[in-house]
Amino acid sequence: MNIKDNIKMAYGDIMAYRSRSILTVLGIAIGITAIILVMAIGNSAKRSITDQIQSLGPTNVYIIPGKLSEMMQGSTGQDSLKNKDVEDLKKKSNVPNIESVIPLVTNMGNATFESEDYRVTILGSTGESFELIKLGIVEGESFTQDDVDSMSSVVVIGSKVKNKLFGQDEAIGKKIKLKDKYFKVIGITESKGQGMGGVDYDSSVIIPYSTLQHKIMGIKYFQEIIVKIDNEANIKTAISDMEEVLRSNHNIKDPSKDDFSIQTQEDVLKSVNTILSVLTVLLSSVAAISLIVGGVGVMNMMLTSVTERTREIGLRKALGATNTHILYQFLTEAILLTSGGGLFGILFGFLISYGLITIFNMSGTFNFIFSFPVLGALIGILVASIVGFTFGIYPAYQASKKSPMDALRYE
Repeated sequence: MNIKDNIKMAYGDIMAYRSRSILTVLGIAIGITAIILVMAIGNSAKRSITDQIQSLGPTNVYIIPGKLSEMMQGSTGQDSLKNKDVEDLKKKSNVPNIESVIPLVTNMGNATFESEDYRVTILGSTGESFELIKLGIVEGESFTQDDVDSMSSVVVIGSKVKNKLFGQDEAIGKKIKLKDKYFKVIGITESKGQGMGGVDYDSSVIIPYSTLQHKIMGIKYFQEIIVKIDNEANIKTAISDMEEVLRSNHNIKDPSKDDFSIQTQEDVLKSVNTILSVLTVLLSSVAAISLIVGGVGVMNMMLTSVTERTREIGLRKALGATNTHILYQFLTEAILLTSGGGLFGILFGFLISYGLITIFNMSGTFNFIFSFPVLGALIGILVASIVGFTFGIYPAYQASKKSPMDALRYE
């Protein structure tokens, strides 16, 4: 009996017990669906974040307080970046290849206008930050360096903030309250959705960093400094110059004692991809546990099938079928069951992940680019087949070892 005949016979046996087969396949389908779902959302998030980071340009360098290697252990130095660092980095005599230096401070709070209230992300930066993150202003204008220097109480609000607080009414010139301080609305940004770092710009307000530091948070440090280099070829030289400036300002002579970290766009992409890849693998591994449960279900169903078809096995052996023929017949049936479950799982995983990402994007909080894990789907089919083989081999072996005489006498 060739492979084609085995598959045809296995398919016929599966369809003869359709309801039981569907329930058996369901365990495998759920496992594969979960894996495809996790991988699809992970890949989509990775692609979206990568595009967001790349859109900022390859000449951006990110300075953050503390050492990356120690951040997860609660290292000190989180307040190491000060205004003197920003001013010294701006000096061409210190770092000739720098084009612009943009400090960032963030906080959370409620924006209030009359009886309306809305939870927002408060971003503190300079007027140059709008160009950096490619966030257009559709009404009004941005604040200036003079506003930063004078700690002006002016604010540019996101599109959602405008709709929540003002509805269809005019917002420019009105005053909103942030942390019990009043700010004059001077601009409204375009609808952009989620950006780098998971910030939803539509639900954010942007004010001068000096205002956020001193009038709201009461701090004198920055949470990040973004430096734009004039040319990609000069990044290494500029980083070396920046390290020299920061170490001098922080009285650091041993580089291993640095209380800051500098990352290029490539470094950020590597970090993000590593984190997302690890999370995807971990979540997929957890989801894969259901495949073991599904495999046990397949084994149970196959053992039941072997018992019910004992006379059939005896008859086939009496007509000349060998142990190997019987083994292959039942093993093919098990693999066909799990492979079918794998195909359904891939289909369900595709539909559910596509639907979820569409819903996420429609909510305006995320801006994912759907990316179906083709390699993951192929691996899913392979794993499903392996599960069928692994959990089907014992029932198939039991079937092949039945005595034809005993099998024919079985009632």
